[in-house]
Amino acid sequence: MKAIIGLGNPGREYERTRHNVGFMVLDRLAQNWEINNYSSKFQGAFAEKFVGTEKVILLKPQTYMNLSGQAVASLASFYKLEPQDLLVVYDDLDLAVGRIRIRARGSSGGHNGIKSIIGHLGSEFFPRLKMGIGRPPVGRSAASYVLEPFAKDEEEGLDAMTEQACEAIELWLLKGTTEAMNRFNAKS
Repeated sequence: MKAIIGLGNPGREYERTRHNVGFMVLDRLAQNWEINNYSSKFQGAFAEKFVGTEKVILLKPQTYMNLSGQAVASLASFYKLEPQDLLVVYDDLDLAVGRIRIRARGSSGGHNGIKSIIGHLGSEFFPRLKMGIGRPPVGRSAASYVLEPFAKDEEEGLDAMTEQACEAIELWLLKGTTEAMNRFNAKS
């Protein structure tokens, strides 16, 4: 069993913001896999599907970004999932819009959602898929920038990046982290 966790903030006001790119990827994946709705479980929006013979869980924590670890730990505990069975999808300021990067593990890099997950799991050894949102313009704080929607001229890059992330997730499920890193980190 594997779980794919997309990070974001609940509520209409956050729907298309940079911080919610993890939710956007899970929604695209659900659409591609013909999952029509989420239920409410593990402090999040929850869905499941068999991909081949493997049960795959989609989770969008509804705890707000900074408390994402609560939902992830609840899910992992219930299903007895190891950290390496989780793939966390989230925004990254250090990547340009349109770029993705897969990592097998790592620190939070200052991302509060990842910091919360590491704290609740007691491990940083979980795969993650970083989605590029770019750096804020000079003079604008990162905290306000991540809560802004993508600019119109970024929409095409966002759409391509979201679809590429879905392809990377499917490869991760079939072939694992190293294979996904080799293919998509070089490509992006």
